[in-house]
Amino acid sequence: MSDAPIIYTLEGKRVWVAGHRGLVGAAVVRRLNRERCTLLTVDRATLDLKRQAAVEAWLKDARPQAIILAAATVGGIASNDARPAEFLYDNLMIQANVIEAARQSDVEKVLVLGSTCIYPKFAPQPIAEEDLLTGPLEPTNEWYALAKIAGVKLAEAYRRQYGFDVISAMPTNLYGPGDFFAPEASHVIPALIGKIHAAKARGEASVEIWGTGRPKREFLHCDDAADALVFLMTRYSDYSTINVGTGEDLSIRELATLIAEIVDYSGGFHFNTQRPDGTPRKLTAGKKLAALGWKARTNLRDGLAATYQWYRAALADGRVRA
Repeated sequence: MSDAPIIYTLEGKRVWVAGHRGLVGAAVVRRLNRERCTLLTVDRATLDLKRQAAVEAWLKDARPQAIILAAATVGGIASNDARPAEFLYDNLMIQANVIEAARQSDVEKVLVLGSTCIYPKFAPQPIAEEDLLTGPLEPTNEWYALAKIAGVKLAEAYRRQYGFDVISAMPTNLYGPGDFFAPEASHVIPALIGKIHAAKARGEASVEIWGTGRPKREFLHCDDAADALVFLMTRYSDYSTINVGTGEDLSIRELATLIAEIVDYSGGFHFNTQRPDGTPRKLTAGKKLAALGWKARTNLRDGLAATYQWYRAALADGRVRA
């Protein structure tokens, strides 16, 4: 299957990666280093994306021609449950401010990064883009999902009313180097890597895992996600959001077993069923992206092994804490 034709070139363009220090934003920066473009970044201490006037002023001065909007307030189940106002407000404001300021500043193209958690809790499997808004959301990430749904619909509205070239992409669960490993605030892969590594170091006989271990999840390496986003920037322009995934999933129990093998941990697991499972299954249908000619390259075992090596090095030099 051949790639879709290039309809927008990044060569020679000023490209702003909003959220360049995050997991996917940093990966996008790495990927864009292979393009002949000028990368623009700005630290959150310099620019608060929740402040409309500040965003408008920065864009008028920096003059990006393309934007990949990866900035967001993110976290795992515990963070979503404890900070619902932040997850909803922050993400609504970031998306609205960047998209409107981009329109005012005559930016040529914007990609809004979403998440497959926007889909209904009991969506058909695999989940197609058309399943959006067909059922109730998973309560443990409702606030983040509502904000991301608003971002998708805002992109559609700006395209409809203004003819503004805004697209959106919905990556599945991401992981990789640079992830956030704090146990109470992280997603499942960094949480399990941190817990299992610590259990091995302390000689513990078992590791606690939240929930029953039965939910199934699909995982995408952040560098694959970044490659897909650059691919979409250059080859896609339409209303519909696009799923980005691998088309493969596994249970949380299977994931924990795989990570234990990589860490060389021989202990067992005990499942804390007082903690929520979240959505029972979340596997994306990737037909639209596959039809354009893109597919993920990193298999899960290799990606997890590389992530674990990064984590060990980051522990050693103090970039992360156990």
